[in-house]
Amino acid sequence: MTAPNELRLLPWSGPEGKPCYLSTDNRSGYMSRLADNIEAVQLGAAADLLEQSSEILNAEDASLEEMRHLAKELISTLRDILRVATSRGHLLALSEPGP
Repeated sequence: MTAPNELRLLPWSGPEGKPCYLSTDNRSGYMSRLADNIEAVQLGAAADLLEQSSEILNAEDASLEEMRHLAKELISTLRDILRVATSRGHLLALSEPGP
C-alpha cells in the first residue's frame, strides 16, 4: 500500500461532498483506471462546455435563465477540473525524483 501522504484524490466526491481518496500501489488497477477514465470524461465535458459558453455569450438574444444555467454548469465543471488538476499535480510531484 502507499504511504498516507501518497493517496490519490479521486475525481468524485463522497457523502456530503467530501473528497475521496485511493490508496494503492497499482496505478493500472481497476479503481485507478476508473478514475483516469472519469477524469478524461470530465476534461472532455469541460472542452464542450467552453465551446457552448462562447456561443451563448456571443448570442445577443441569450436569456437570463440561459445565463444562470450556464453559470451553474461552469461552476460545476470548474470544480471537477480543479479536482483533476490537484490530483494530477499531486501524482506528478510524487513521481518526480527527490533532491
